[in-house]
Amino acid sequence: MSFLEPSAHRLRRRRADNIFRYLCFAAAGLGVVLLIIFLVKMYVDGIGRLNFKFLLDPLSSRPKRTGIWPAIVGSLYVMALTALIAVPVGIASAIYLEEFNTRRNRFVSFVQLNIANLAGVPSIVYGLLGLAVFARWLSLGSSVITGALTMSLLILPTVIIVTQEALKAVPKTYREGSLALGSTRWQAIRHQVLPSAAPGIFTGIILSISRAIGETAPLIVVGAASYISTLPKGLGDKFTVLPIQIFDWSLDSRKAFNDAAAAAIIVLIVALLILNSFSIFLRARAQKRLRP
Repeated sequence: MSFLEPSAHRLRRRRADNIFRYLCFAAAGLGVVLLIIFLVKMYVDGIGRLNFKFLLDPLSSRPKRTGIWPAIVGSLYVMALTALIAVPVGIASAIYLEEFNTRRNRFVSFVQLNIANLAGVPSIVYGLLGLAVFARWLSLGSSVITGALTMSLLILPTVIIVTQEALKAVPKTYREGSLALGSTRWQAIRHQVLPSAAPGIFTGIILSISRAIGETAPLIVVGAASYISTLPKGLGDKFTVLPIQIFDWSLDSRKAFNDAAAAAIIVLIVALLILNSFSIFLRARAQKRLRP
């Protein structure tokens, strides 16, 4: 036998490597195929209902006349308030933990561990917390502000973690150089660290909000309406959101409502794609501005 001929052991390793590669390819392909099947089915079922009338009409008990305008407005209200609450608190918390509290004591380690754990808590747990604290203890009821506060708790750990990772990615020389020139710690963070970390922070925040847009369980628990024909006029008004409307229509036995749910799913997917594209655009623009 020639010493150039592959050994049986090498052949077995190569065969195992090929099998593993094919299995990974099959798993990835299966996910793509299932996603395509889902999107095609939603398109076939919902495209017939998708028009400006469907987008701008109020909800109705008649499936042919129902629209999603109150759900769209409710989603915009809740997500805007969620961002206004969670983003400043999350960024400020991350800056304190990463930039000002440089000594890693037990308390900081305990806080970091709990933030990481909270990021993995099921969303329905936040719904139960929102129901107990905001809806009942603070007597806010099933209102827009209750939904926004609950969703803020949901995305806050993710915003903190993403911001911390973006701050960690900034080279220490940026901070040291700014401090050496006489800047205070806050001036170094504001003018050097935050602009450099902005692309990662923007991306993480938008992806967190994208996740919140598709959440249903927390808002169902706090009492978001599944049917409401009027728009919320204030923070204390009742509301509905697009995922809850989709969930409610999907459970209906009438096909016309199922088709309306498919059309609403298309709208939700388009909204998520727009948000993700906006995230990519902001990241690319921020990186371009930071290039020398």
